[in-house]
Amino acid sequence: MGKVYYVSKNMGLGMLILAVTALAIIIALSIAYDKERAKNQGKPGDEASEGTTMPTPSTTPFTPKEPWDRYRLPDSIIPIAYNVTLWPRLEPNTDGLYVFTGQSAVVFKCVKETDLIIIHARKLNFTTFLGHHVKLSGLGDATVPAIQKTWLVEKTEYLVIQLSSRLTMGAPYLLHSEFLGELADDLEGFYRSEYTEDGVKKVVATSQMQATYARKTFPCFDEPAMKAVFNVTIIHKPGTVALSNGKENVTTFEPTERMSTYVLAFIISTFSQIRIWAKRNAIADRQGDYALNVTGPILQFYEQYYNTTYPLSKSDQIALPDFNAGAMENWGLVTYRETALLFDPMLSSTGNKERVTTVISHELAHMWFGNLVTLRWWNDLWLNEGFASYVEYLGADYAEPSWNIKDHIILYDVQKVFAVDALASSHPLSRQEEEVNDPAQISEMFNTISYSKGAAVLRMLSEFLTEPVFARGLSSYLNTFAFSNTVYTDLWDHLQQAVEHTPGIHIPHSVHDIMNRWTLQMGFPVVTIDTRTGSISQKHFLLDPDSESVLPYTWFVPIKWMKTGICTLETKHVISGEDWVLANTNVSGYFRVNYDLGNWDRLLSLLNTDHQALSVINRAQVIDDAFNLARATIISTTLALRTTKYLSKERNYIPWESALRNLDYYILMFDRTEVYGALQAYLKKQIQPLFDHFKILTANWTKVPEGHTDQYNEINAIGIACSVGVEGCRELINSWYRQWMENPGQNPIHPNLKSTVYCNAIAFGGVQEWDFAWRMFKNTTLASEASRLRSAMACTKAPWLLNRYLDYTLDPTKIRKQDTTSTIQYIARNVVGMPLAWNFVRARWSYIFEFGKGSFSFANLVNGITKRFSSEFELQELKKFKEDNFHVGFGSATMALEQAIEKTTANIKWLTENKAEVLKWFTEEST
Repeated sequence: MGKVYYVSKNMGLGMLILAVTALAIIIALSIAYDKERAKNQGKPGDEASEGTTMPTPSTTPFTPKEPWDRYRLPDSIIPIAYNVTLWPRLEPNTDGLYVFTGQSAVVFKCVKETDLIIIHARKLNFTTFLGHHVKLSGLGDATVPAIQKTWLVEKTEYLVIQLSSRLTMGAPYLLHSEFLGELADDLEGFYRSEYTEDGVKKVVATSQMQATYARKTFPCFDEPAMKAVFNVTIIHKPGTVALSNGKENVTTFEPTERMSTYVLAFIISTFSQIRIWAKRNAIADRQGDYALNVTGPILQFYEQYYNTTYPLSKSDQIALPDFNAGAMENWGLVTYRETALLFDPMLSSTGNKERVTTVISHELAHMWFGNLVTLRWWNDLWLNEGFASYVEYLGADYAEPSWNIKDHIILYDVQKVFAVDALASSHPLSRQEEEVNDPAQISEMFNTISYSKGAAVLRMLSEFLTEPVFARGLSSYLNTFAFSNTVYTDLWDHLQQAVEHTPGIHIPHSVHDIMNRWTLQMGFPVVTIDTRTGSISQKHFLLDPDSESVLPYTWFVPIKWMKTGICTLETKHVISGEDWVLANTNVSGYFRVNYDLGNWDRLLSLLNTDHQALSVINRAQVIDDAFNLARATIISTTLALRTTKYLSKERNYIPWESALRNLDYYILMFDRTEVYGALQAYLKKQIQPLFDHFKILTANWTKVPEGHTDQYNEINAIGIACSVGVEGCRELINSWYRQWMENPGQNPIHPNLKSTVYCNAIAFGGVQEWDFAWRMFKNTTLASEASRLRSAMACTKAPWLLNRYLDYTLDPTKIRKQDTTSTIQYIARNVVGMPLAWNFVRARWSYIFEFGKGSFSFANLVNGITKRFSSEFELQELKKFKEDNFHVGFGSATMALEQAIEKTTANIKWLTENKAEVLKWFTEEST
C-alpha cells in the first residue's frame, strides 16, 4: 500500500480518483452526531467519550438498601494475600458424594472504616468458631472488633460478618475460615471430572474459576480488581499429581504473583506430564507433542511482541476430559478441552491441528493481556477477550507461517460478528458498569460481540496506526499497569502516546475520539460510495431497515481502497464505465461497503472475467457484503445471488466458504419449501467443477492437497457435492464408510474428510450405520475423533434415532455434560431433527437449565435451535416459550432469546418479500 491519507466527506471521491493504487482515508461524518451530542453523553467523567450515544437501558435498576444485597463488593476492604489449603477426596464418601475440605486465611487491609466484612462464598459449609463462620485476628497494633454475627446471603453469594465496632483504617487483619464443599460434576469452581482408562474409572479434581466460581472453592473477594498473592497447599494421595499456578514443591506451591481470583487453578490427577498434561494414554500416544512444539515459539513471539518477558516461573497446560469452556487462561496453568490441546498426527485432521494452535495462542496471549494486566470489571470483558482473539492469529502465524492464517480472521471473526452486530438487540463492546452485576449478566458478556467484534476493531486500530506503533503502545501499557487493573481508556492513552512519539505517523483525531465510537456505540456502519457523483456516506447498518433501533450514529471510518482504469480530474468526479472501485481492501475496517449499481455491475463483471484481480479476502468480502446488503433491502436479492455465478471458476477456500455460509441462510429458509429443488440444482452446477478439480488434484481421492486451505476446500467440495447429488459422490462416501464398518480396526478415511464422510454416510444409511458410529464413539480414545462422531450421528434422517440421541444428551454416562448443548444443536441443524430438538428443549427447559446451570453455552443452544425459524407459527411458539419459562429464567441465554425473536421476525418478512424472486432466479440459473 502507498502512503496513508485522511480525507473528509467534502473531498470525498474527488481525491479518491486521483490515486492509482490503494490508499487509505478516514471519513468523519458527524452531522447527525452533533445533533445527538446534546442528548447523549458517554461514560460519566470520561472526557474522551463525551458525545458518544449509548442505548437507553430498558428498565430502571433496583437500588438495594443493604450492602450485602448489592452484587458489587464494598470498597472498604482490599485483600493482600491468601493462604489456601485444599484436600479433595477422589473417592465418594458414605453418602456417595465427592467432597473437599479446606482452610483459608486471607490477609486484608481496611481502607475505609467499616463494621462490616463482606466476602464471597457459595455452596460452602463452614466450621463454626464460637458460633460464627470465621475467626478474625489483627496484624499489628490495631484493636480487633468482636464478631457480633455472621450469615450467608444466597442471592448475592456473600458471607457477611457484622462486627461490634469499626475496623481501623489502614490496619491489616486476618480472616480465617474452615469449610467443606462438594466436588461435584457441574464444571464450575472446584469440580470433578471422570474418565475411563484401561478399563478403570479415574477421577480428576480440577477447577474453572472464571468468571464467578472461585467463591465456590473458598471464601474470597471474587472480583477481578481484587488482586492478591495466593499461597496454595494441596493435600493429595501418593500416586497423584497436584498442580496450581505456581511452581510446585511437594504439595505446597510457590506464592503466585499478585493476580485475580478468576485465573486461579488447582488440579489433582494421575496424568502424565511433559508440561503438557493429559491422561497417561494420551501422553504415551504422543498426543501432547504438537502442543509442546508450538508453545515455545508462541511464547517467544509474545515476549518479542509485548517487549515483556514471560511473567512466571513455569507454564503448564493440561487437557481435561470434562471442561465446559474451550480453554481457560489460568495464570501458569492453562486448562483445555482435550480437543483443543491434543493432536494425533495419524488420526487428527488439519482442522484439529489449526484449532490446537489458535487456542494455545489465544490462551498464552492472556498471560500478559488479561492476567498480568487485568480489566477492572466485567463490563470491559471485550478488552480482554477481543484482544486475545485478535493476536491469536499473530501468534499462530509465527508458529505456522505457511498457513497464512491471519486471513482467516475474516471468516471466523469479522463476518461472524457482523451477523450479530447487525441486530437491533446488539450491544456496545463496553457497557456501563451498572449494567453488568450478577453472575448471569457477567456470563452474558462472554459472547460474539466481546470476542469477535473486539478482535475486529482492534485489528482495524492496528492497521491504521500500523502494527509497530500498536505494539509499542501495548508494551508501554503492559509495563505501566503490570500486576494491576485497568479500564479500556488506559489502553487508548498509551496508544496515543505511541502515535505522538512516532515521527511520520498522523491520525486526524485522537485514539480516544476514533475508538470510543467503535466501543461505546453498538453496531457498525455501511459506507456507500457513489462512483457517479463522488459522494461518500455512512449509516448505521441493521438487517431490519425498519427497526426503530436504527440510530444516527457516526463513526470515524478508516478506508483503504483500490481502483483501476484511467484517472480523471473532471469537475463532477465521474468515473468512466470501464473503471471499478473497491473499498476496504483486505477488509481491514469493520464496516460494510455499498456502491452505486454501475460499480456493482463492474465488480461482478470483474469476478466473471478476471476474479484474481481481487484478493482472496476481497472476493469473500464482495460476496458477504452483497448478501447482507440484500437482506437489509439496500440492494436487490438477485444482485447478491449474482456474486455466486463466478464460483464455478473459483478454487480458493475463503471465497467459497464465505459464499457457502451466505447460501446456508437460503438453505435454512428454503429446505422445507419448493424453492429447495431449484437451489440444489444451482449449487450442483456451481460445485461440480470444484469437485472435479479436487478429484484430479488428489489422483481420484488417493492423495491429500498440499495447501493448508486447499485441504479445507476439498472438504467443502465433497460435502456440498454429496448434499446436492453430484454423480459419484454418494458412492465414494458409502464405499469408504462400508470399508470401515467391515474392518473397524482399519479406518480408510483420511482425517480431513472424516466429519464429512461420517455425516453423509449416516444420513444416507440407517440404524446399522448409526449404531456402528455409536460403538466407535464409545471406544475411541482420541477426543477429536469422538467429537467428529458425536456431530455426525446427528445427521441421520430417522426421527426415532434422533429422538433416542436427544435422550442420550441428558445422560452423562452417554454424553458428557460439557457436550450436551452442542449435541442438541447438531440435531437441530438437521432439517428432520430441528422440530424434534425444539420440542425436546421446550418440554425439558427447567430441567436442562438446572442441569447445566453456570454454562456459557445456553446462548448457543437457543441460537442453534432457532436458526431455521421463519414462520408466524414458530414465532408465536418462541414467544410462548419465553412467557412459559419466565419464572425459570434463561441465564446466559436471555439476550440470545431476544435476538432469536428478532431474527425470526426478520426471517418471516424476508421470506414473504423474496421467496418468489429467489425461486425464479435459481430456476433460470440452474438450467
